[in-house]
Amino acid sequence: MDVNVEFWARDTKNAVKRGDVVIIIDVLRCSSSIIAALASGVGGIVPIKTVREAREVSRIHPEFILSGERKGVKPSGFKYGNSPVAFSKIKLEGAYLILTTTSGTNALSQAKEAKHVLVGGFLNAKSIAETAYNLAIKESEGITLALSGKKGSFSLEDFLGAGAIIGDLPDEVTLSDAAQAALLAFRGAKSSLTEVVKQGNHAKYLVSIGFEEDIRFSTQLNKYKIIPYLKGEVVIPSKST
Repeated sequence: MDVNVEFWARDTKNAVKRGDVVIIIDVLRCSSSIIAALASGVGGIVPIKTVREAREVSRIHPEFILSGERKGVKPSGFKYGNSPVAFSKIKLEGAYLILTTTSGTNALSQAKEAKHVLVGGFLNAKSIAETAYNLAIKESEGITLALSGKKGSFSLEDFLGAGAIIGDLPDEVTLSDAAQAALLAFRGAKSSLTEVVKQGNHAKYLVSIGFEEDIRFSTQLNKYKIIPYLKGEVVIPSKST
């Protein structure tokens, strides 16, 4: 089984053509927010590319809850932002969220033609690895970890997040050079993961606007077993077995 890392979400078209199981990674903060929200009881999350489109969906489905960010901050009129810490504390059993973020929800839209699309990060690394591996075995295909990045730029935390997930895959998988590099980088950073992630440009920006707690939260390893799974236009929760 081949395991690949795509540094930009737009390149997931190659993974779709191969039939790979695709794991979208946006550690700071879309992936972590999705994981935390679903673990808190949210029934589903509708990922939307733009703020305007999110507001349009909200008019059609006023029962859905608007959430998201631009430049890290909650847009005007939205109930929630994109904070995994905040989502971990809410109790919205069965509710649906509309979520639009700078990079992560766009990455999900890029991958939606894949047969299996999962959302991963440090928070659910082991469970995502197990689920992706089992799906790939079933489909006789590979696994691609797609990094959301920051507006198309390389992202340190997403690269390390990919390495964390790869580290929990069985030894018999065949790693691409990028996958091997991600694994080695994660192993080097694991003992001081939060501090290493905080050296990244996006993390520094989040600290500057008051979201340092989100970084600490998002760099917890295997806090949850929730598997966010894109089914049609909605990310739904599933638990690893």
